[in-house]
Amino acid sequence: MNFFDIDSIFFTVLGYPMSYLEFVGTVVGAFATWWSARANIWSWPAGLISVTTFFFMFYQIQLYPDMFLQIFFFVMNGVGWWEWTHPKTGEEDRKNELKVSQLTQKQFGLILLAGSVATVVFGTIAGNLHEWFPVLFNKPSAFPYLDSFTSVMSIVATFLLIRKKVETWYVWLLVDAISAYMYFVKGLKVVGIEYAAYCLIALVGAYHFTREYRSYSQSAV
Repeated sequence: MNFFDIDSIFFTVLGYPMSYLEFVGTVVGAFATWWSARANIWSWPAGLISVTTFFFMFYQIQLYPDMFLQIFFFVMNGVGWWEWTHPKTGEEDRKNELKVSQLTQKQFGLILLAGSVATVVFGTIAGNLHEWFPVLFNKPSAFPYLDSFTSVMSIVATFLLIRKKVETWYVWLLVDAISAYMYFVKGLKVVGIEYAAYCLIALVGAYHFTREYRSYSQSAV
């Protein structure tokens, strides 16, 4: 059995073959996302495990932007773990962890604009990988621009999550909805269902972060 081969099947449910990669990535990723929504520090080590499995899986189904994104996520999970546990003076909450904050409308608008420009750039690159590097990428990218959009905005959302910004969950909601569609089309039904569930978790995260942010001003009164 090769754990990192998507054709190594763990079990079959309702006629759907579940690989070891998809199972571990999905289950651990679900825990990581839920813990993030609850501002739980364990979301970061769980994320390290999940992104490692997804890296190998995305390569094998030709979602190359998503594959490269997992390298970024691996590094950022380590950074996020550090940032949440080592807040600067004045940025700590009651647990001595980084507290929740918000962006200004101008900051959020500029971030979304930069993300849109980056999507065009990376989408063009992704669409040509199979021509530029045919040995490594023997098939064309499945959704070069749509996949690039979710990849770029996932980067944006990750930076916002590292800094515990409320807006991170609205970006994740959009990313998760589009990702669920792509994974269903590519036949990763369980991952697709997981990302549909992530949309609900994003709403929970938005509620929890907003409530936490507002509690600071109430406690200061």
